[in-house]
Amino acid sequence: MITERALNRATLARQLLLRRAALAPGDAVRHLAALQAQEPASPYLALWNRLAGFDPAGFDAVLASRTVVKATLMRVTLHAVHAADYRLFREAMEPTVRASRLGDPRFTSSGLTAADADALIADLLGQAAQPCTSAELATWAADRLGTPLDPAAWRMLRQYAPLLHAPHNGPWTFTGTGQRYVAPAAGIAPVLAGQQSAANALPVLIQRYLAAFGPASVADIAQFAMVQRARVKAAVQVLGDALDQLDGPSGSVLYDVPGAPLPAADTPAPPRLLGMWDSVLLAYHDRSRVIPPGFRPHVIRVNGDVLPVLLVDGYVAGVWRVAQGQVEATAFGPLDRRAWDGLAAEAAALLTLTASRDPALYGRYGHWWRRLPDGDRRLLPGS
Repeated sequence: MITERALNRATLARQLLLRRAALAPGDAVRHLAALQAQEPASPYLALWNRLAGFDPAGFDAVLASRTVVKATLMRVTLHAVHAADYRLFREAMEPTVRASRLGDPRFTSSGLTAADADALIADLLGQAAQPCTSAELATWAADRLGTPLDPAAWRMLRQYAPLLHAPHNGPWTFTGTGQRYVAPAAGIAPVLAGQQSAANALPVLIQRYLAAFGPASVADIAQFAMVQRARVKAAVQVLGDALDQLDGPSGSVLYDVPGAPLPAADTPAPPRLLGMWDSVLLAYHDRSRVIPPGFRPHVIRVNGDVLPVLLVDGYVAGVWRVAQGQVEATAFGPLDRRAWDGLAAEAAALLTLTASRDPALYGRYGHWWRRLPDGDRRLLPGS
C-alpha cells in the first residue's frame, strides 16, 4: 500500500519538484507530458520551477521552431506539449473535444452540424498552412459556407479544429492581441472523427500521464483528460500487464508504469512558487495529494481560475502575487522560519526572471486577493 504522503512524493519526483533537473526545455516538456497554458506566462514558470538554470529564451526558441506546440487538448483547455506527442494526444482527446465543441449549444444553435464541420476541416487547415488570425479564418469559413458565422459558433468550430497557436508576441510568446493560428505539420496532424484512432491513442496518453503524474486512479486519469471513465477503464484493460497496480490510500486502486520513481514518504521537498494553473494542481480527481482540502476553495476559484500557490513540504500552503516590486506571499497557516527563508530565495529568483519580461505578472487577477481568508502575509524578499 502506498500512503498519502508517499503518493505526494511520487508526484513531486515525476514533476521535477523535488529537485530542479538539468534538462533542455523541449526534453522537459516531453518528460512532463503537458504544461497547462491558458496564461502565456505559466508554462515558463512551470519550467522555471522544475529546471536548473532555466533560461526563458530557450523556451522561446522551442516554441518558435514548433518543437513544442500550444493547442486545445486535455480538459479542452490550452496546453503546451512536445510536437512529437501532439497527434496522439489530440486523437485520444477527439471524442471529448468533438462532443464539447460541436455539441455545444453555441455551435448547434447556429444551424451548423457536425457534418458541416467535418466537411470544412481539411480545407480550413489548408487555409491555415501559414499563420492566420481568427478573423481571417472566420471570414474564409463564412465565404465557404455561404453564410455569416455567429462569433460563438465560430469559436466552437475553431477550438474543435486541430489548429495550433502560432507564436507571435512577447513577453511570453503568446502575449497580447494578434493571436494567430496555424495548421499542424503533416507529420503530426491528427486523425479526427475516428473512433479507432481515439481508442488506439488513449492507452498511450494514459501511459504518458502515469509516467508524469502517477500513480493514479481511473478517476484521476479521467479528470486529467476530461475523458469518460468508461473509456479510461477500457484503455486500462487494453494495457493489462503493461501497468502495475497498487493499493492506494483509503482502499483506492492506483495504476502506474513499471519502474517509475516512488521515493520515500520522508523525502525532503523544497519550497516552490507555482504559477497559475500549474498542471500538478489540476491533474487529479483527488487533488488532496497536493492541495489540502480546506485550501482548495481559496486556490481554485468558482470560475475556474487557479491562483499561483506557495508549495511548502510538497503541499499548497498559500498563494502569491507580485506587488510593489516584490512577491506578496499569503500563507493560510503558520510556516516556520526555514520555510519563509526558502520562499524568499525562490521569490528573489522569480523577480529576476520576470524583471525583463513582465514585472506585473498576473496583474489582472488581483481582484481575487480581496476575497482571500486572513493569513500570514509577507513581502518577499524582504521583511
